[in-house]
Order: sequence, then structure tokens, then C-alpha cells
Amino acid sequence: MSPEEQLQILTSGCVEVITEEELLERLKTKERLTVKYGADPTAPDLHLGHSIPLNKLRQFQELGHRVVFIIGDFTAMIGDPSGLSQTRKQLSREEVEKNAKTYLQQVGKILNLNKTEIIFNSQWFSSMDLEDVINQLASKYTLARMLERDDFAYRFKSEKPIYIHELLYPLMQGYDSLMISADVEIGGTDQKFNMLVGRELLRENRQPPQIVMTLPLLEGLDGVQKMSKSLNNYVGLTETPQEMFGKLMSLSDELMWRYLGLLLNYSESKITKLKSRVEEGELNPIDMKMELAYRVVATYHNEEKAEKAKEEFEKVFRKKEIPSKIEEVWIDKEYIKDGKIWIIKLLLLSGYLSGTREAKRLVSQGAVKVNKQQISNSDADVPVEDGMIIQIGKRKFFRVRIGE
Repeated sequence: MSPEEQLQILTSGCVEVITEEELLERLKTKERLTVKYGADPTAPDLHLGHSIPLNKLRQFQELGHRVVFIIGDFTAMIGDPSGLSQTRKQLSREEVEKNAKTYLQQVGKILNLNKTEIIFNSQWFSSMDLEDVINQLASKYTLARMLERDDFAYRFKSEKPIYIHELLYPLMQGYDSLMISADVEIGGTDQKFNMLVGRELLRENRQPPQIVMTLPLLEGLDGVQKMSKSLNNYVGLTETPQEMFGKLMSLSDELMWRYLGLLLNYSESKITKLKSRVEEGELNPIDMKMELAYRVVATYHNEEKAEKAKEEFEKVFRKKEIPSKIEEVWIDKEYIKDGKIWIIKLLLLSGYLSGTREAKRLVSQGAVKVNKQQISNSDADVPVEDGMIIQIGKRKFFRVRIGE
């Protein structure tokens, strides 16, 4: 494939490429580019938001380029300040190592692991001493340049604290690029500043500056903030087919179009035609969501599991039936008085809810059912029988079993 043809494929779907001219020239002069993407294991699960840069990496991989996936096990202990209005909570080494264990399996759902280099950045940062930090990081960038960054500028103007270790983060991400002599770095639009720092560090060290490719951020299920484990608005790559299908079916109609474009690569013209059919009453949005959910589940599991998840969804949400498989929760008899139990206590014993306040809120909102009967009084004592079915919201079910 010619460099021009590769350029067309590789830049498709990008928000910005700095610069396309440099990328084309690099494709002409180098047979195999080194392409970098990094992720900090701040949580154990990768989610659909990560799939967008990972799929771009796969395009490079399929064209024969060297793909390097950096697991930021060291930088995760600092925490990326990108897009944050306050300092990120620091993680312990133990927390980071626990989270990182699952990453290889998850990355392998999209990339060919046999052709992917996996590198932990503790490989070089763990051996650094203070002299290295000063000479190789701190002396390479000015405070004025660092404060040009939007989130730092906002915090400085708002008199919110900016800690010194946060200023080091972009330099450390850039140092990752230096260590592997990256030709290209891929990331979301929120990573643009960090990736440009890497570009400068390479130039400072007399290496060709990396090309920066930014990709769109996938909004979470709330449709407001970017998909994030910490915001609990995510769809994890390792979630069960049923959970993944159900979450995608909960999308708003407006957000559904965004997901179709970013996850299934629907073109703008195709989406425009489909929207027109919806407006004219020829197409029901729920059918498009079913298509989205089915194809995403099939991608990260398989078609058989996607079909079963679809059947289960229709059974529970369209036909209002009980799921085929639900968890069992054992309740000791000591909590049962005169054959009844306080509904809030029952919900808390299930382990699904965080506390009394959440339980009372869900009951008052009519989100709790006992054997298909809605409970709206948080003071209610409900009759208890072995095998009774409790439903919380639309997707959580459990069967009560009575112990001794």
C-alpha cells in the first residue's frame, strides 16, 4: 500500500494530526513506524472509551507498523491531571499492580498480542534518582509553558492547589515516548498537551519529533462526561454479555448516534439517512440500539453470546419476565420477625447498594419490586419467603434464600 493510501486510512476518524505532512513524510522514508499508546492502570477494567485508540492502533498494526502499548504502572501512582479541576487521588503500588494484571487480556480483545510490544514504564522510572529527575525531566520544560495547559490555568486562576508531582506527569509521559523513540503517539483529545510535551522532549534530545494523533472521546452512559470507571458511566470490555447489552440499551437516543459513529464506524451520511428514517416513523430508535448492543457484544465476546444477551434483554425488558440466571442472596432467620423483614434491611443484606440513603432513595423512586410488586414505602416490612425475587432498577435481580 502506498504512503498516501496508508495516510488516508490512518488519519480517518482523527480529530487532529500534528502534522499530516510529517506523517506522510515519515511513511515515505520509514518502512516501519513505532506507534505508541499508553494507559495508566488506575482501575482494573478497560472500557469502550479505550477501544477507540486501540482500534486505531490495530490499523497501524495491520499495515505492518510496530505497535507499543505502554502500561503506566509508575505514572499511575502519580495520576494524570488531564481534564481534572483538582488533584487526583494517588494510588499505592499494590493497587496499581492489581489493576495492571487484567490489562493484557483486555488489550488482546482488540490487538494482536503476538505483534504488540507491552512495556511497563516502571522499567525506566523505578531506576531514576533525583539527579535523573532534575536533568532529564524537570530541566526540559518551563513553568510558564506548563501553566498554558487549560486545566492547570483554570486551577491557578481559581487558586486551587497544583502540586509539583502533577507538573511532572506530562514530562513523564513524554519521556515514555523518548524511551521507545516513538514516531507516532495516539490518544484522546484530552491528552493533546501531554503528547505535545513528548514531541518537544524528542526534539530536545535530537530525535525526530513524534506525530501527535488525537481521537474523539467517547461520552459515558450519562451523555455528559467522558467514559470513566471512576464516574461509573462506563461499559467495561470484560463485562458479561448481558450487562454490556443492557447498559448500551440504556443510552439516550441522541447519544446512540454518537456510539454508532465511534464504535461501529457509521459514516455521517449513513447516520443522517437513519435519523431521517426515524423522524419519518420508518425506523424505531430501539432497533438501532439493539443493532449497536448486538454488534458490540459480538465483538468483545462472540455472536452466540450476543444473541443470548439480546434474547435475555427482550425477555426481561420487553416481556417483563424474570432473567434466566440471577444471583442468590442468603438471609439469616435472625433478620426475619413474624415472617417479615424491613425492605431497607433486605436491600442492604443483598450487598448491591452502598448504604441506607441509597436504598431509601430507590424505594421512594419506585425502583424496587418484590415478586413483581412495586414497593414505594421505605418503612414497609415485606413478607419473606424462600425463593422470592427482588428487583432493583431495571437490571438488578436477586433471589432470596433463607438460611438458618
